Amino acid sequence: MKKPASPRKRASIPVEEVPHKTKKVFVLDTSVILYDHSAVEHFGEHDVAIPITVLEELDNFKKGNDIKNFEAREFIRYIDELSNEHMLQTWIPLVGSNKGRFKVLMSHGSPLDAEKIFNDNKADHKILNATLLLQHEMPDYKVALVTKDINLRLKARALNLAAEDYETGKIQNVTNLYRGNDLVENIPQTVISQLYDEGVCPIEEAMPNPPSDNHYFILRSTKSSALAYYNPAERVLERVDKQVAVGIKPRNAEQTFALHAILHPDIKLVTIQGVAGTGKTLLALAGALEQREQYNQIYLARPIVPLGNRDLGFLPGDANSKIGPYMEPLWDNLKFIQNQFPDHSKESNRIKQMVEDDRLVITPLAYIRGRSLSNIIFIVDEAQNLTPHEIKTIISRAGENTKIIFTGDIYQIDTPYLDTQSNGLSYLIDKVKNHPLYAHITLQRGERSELANLANELL
Repeated sequence: MKKPASPRKRASIPVEEVPHKTKKVFVLDTSVILYDHSAVEHFGEHDVAIPITVLEELDNFKKGNDIKNFEAREFIRYIDELSNEHMLQTWIPLVGSNKGRFKVLMSHGSPLDAEKIFNDNKADHKILNATLLLQHEMPDYKVALVTKDINLRLKARALNLAAEDYETGKIQNVTNLYRGNDLVENIPQTVISQLYDEGVCPIEEAMPNPPSDNHYFILRSTKSSALAYYNPAERVLERVDKQVAVGIKPRNAEQTFALHAILHPDIKLVTIQGVAGTGKTLLALAGALEQREQYNQIYLARPIVPLGNRDLGFLPGDANSKIGPYMEPLWDNLKFIQNQFPDHSKESNRIKQMVEDDRLVITPLAYIRGRSLSNIIFIVDEAQNLTPHEIKTIISRAGENTKIIFTGDIYQIDTPYLDTQSNGLSYLIDKVKNHPLYAHITLQRGERSELANLANELL
């Protein structure tokens, strides 16, 4: 029986040990692979290597349901396929035009011993030694360590070794990240009047160039102002009125925009970015509950960032008791909404019944892979603690009649290998802006309390 062809067609290039035309070699550490299992493919014509220590560390991550476990498994499969025809100790040509070569660094002995210098034989120091040895063996190449671990980059530079962050999927300028809404002054009074009289106004009468799809505006003339939204299907500005969702009323223009996007039937993907106390999660949950008759279920989730680097498996109890403490902020918002109504009122009992009937479900993100989520609203809180690949995985689970809302603060990241530029929320905002299915709002004004505003502004 003929053996089926491999899905990756191997280029018929001989394995070389002589210097290659490229003059750069990038050494990847474990954090890069767990962030992006396809990282090896993203260095163009340059060569890429990983120390054997990285494979040993990945072996500890291959079991589990988290995205990092998936990344570890996918990379191990990739390396297995890559080495079908070659030994990993030699330079293997990567598939594709203008691609470099790949190799596993088997030795970590180096003339400059990081384990002795830092007085510890931890895996990071073995990775440093492997990179230092490669630099010693290949003096004609520029050798650089690529890692998401800031401290490891600092140690590498202390050893006079080039080190850099993994740039793929990273936003270059966060200060210019899409905000989703603007204040526009000196709008003709006729535009404001038309918005109030007719509810809509052709975009050409308000501004010379059409804005991004589903963009929001505070429009001001010399006499009055109006809140508006650009409808890309009709190419018109529509007036935005304050809406109330299960007793929750927006307190400022940005919150009004956010709730409008959440309630709009044609907007299937919403991101809300803002500091603590701006009402992100509360608005998302209130808007979802207001639409409870249009969807079968409401899912609420947030990434679990264990304290003290302790995995959930080391905590006592079943899955629900383990995730309980991490999900308390979601329950707090649900209780706040319930408190808008008297005890045992029809509205309060309806929310309780939704929880009992599993129509309102709070779940960890680890269980989302492989599912198809149809006819639901899915709220993902603290999305800044997700990688771009995790964001993609969640959105790719969406079935028919599904709406996904991501909330978070890109300046408050609890995951050690993410920052304001590389986290999934920033990536999503930057990549999906100006799409008719998508809307984004940046909340700037805190509404939790005067004391919470004091903390955000002065501390």
